[in-house]
Amino acid sequence: MNDTVQPRSDPHSRELHVRVHGTSAVRTPEPDDAAVHDDVALRLAAWWEANARDLPWRFGRTTPWGVLVSEVMSQQTQMSRVVPYWIDWMARWPDARALAEASKADVITAWGRLGYPRRALRLQECARVVARDYADELPRTYDELTGLPGIGDYTASAVMSFAFGERIAVIDTNIRRVLSRVFLGAESLGGSANSAERALAVRVLPEAVRDSVTWNQSVMELGAVMCTAKSPMCEACPVVRDCRFLKLGRPGLGERRTRPRQRFQGTDRQVRGLVLAALRGLPAGATLARADAETLWKDRAQLAACIASLDDDGLIEMTQDGALRLPQG
Repeated sequence: MNDTVQPRSDPHSRELHVRVHGTSAVRTPEPDDAAVHDDVALRLAAWWEANARDLPWRFGRTTPWGVLVSEVMSQQTQMSRVVPYWIDWMARWPDARALAEASKADVITAWGRLGYPRRALRLQECARVVARDYADELPRTYDELTGLPGIGDYTASAVMSFAFGERIAVIDTNIRRVLSRVFLGAESLGGSANSAERALAVRVLPEAVRDSVTWNQSVMELGAVMCTAKSPMCEACPVVRDCRFLKLGRPGLGERRTRPRQRFQGTDRQVRGLVLAALRGLPAGATLARADAETLWKDRAQLAACIASLDDDGLIEMTQDGALRLPQG
């Protein structure tokens, strides 16, 4: 192999091949390279303008509350599944006060098959606080937002950026994956965001407020539809020429979870879902006899444990004779 240092002829590439201990290595810019940041931001903004999905809560077509609802629904749920539920939900409960006044049974039923139904009740708790303490107007500060029931760092940051147009780093799984690949040349392995990932997100956030909002939206969108975990479409990526991950040969592609994904078949999640689906299918106020409930799953012990956990979570109620129903409050 040739031991000489050879800059690439591509004038747009800032990559430099060097020889290190008998192997070819790649030295690429550090994350604070302003020229790289600007190039990536410009390319992503142009790509976003031409390719952003036309989701109903985007482009100023809903209220800040509608943005918050979309973010809560989208947690651990595919966007294609969220859209019809969000449209129906907002038509029925367009603001926090309307949701606060709804019955729990209606809220759980409307949540349908979005998964993780405790989110529905937490969203209603959030709505009650907003209606009572903030005159039905979503608060605008990070501390106030994270003080609401069920609202954590990501959702608060997303609402501040997407609904209120504030300059703040938004950090979700897609954004972490894109930033780690483009600027560090490595996979983001999942789990909670670490301090280095948070520092990187803050460091590369554009200074201009409007640009920072576009940046958050475009990076998230790129991670959702193009820079995916297992099958990134690098050949069509708008920032391909600045991506360290691609230049390094996509090391560890797809290594993103610290533990294997849990199968769904046979899990408590499946059993709980079956019980809730049976209750949602009943007329309003009706109960499901215990004998009928026991036909839903063959493992009686697992079924009993799941029914108890649903009761503990406030997602169902048990009558004195053991029948089940959705909450009446």
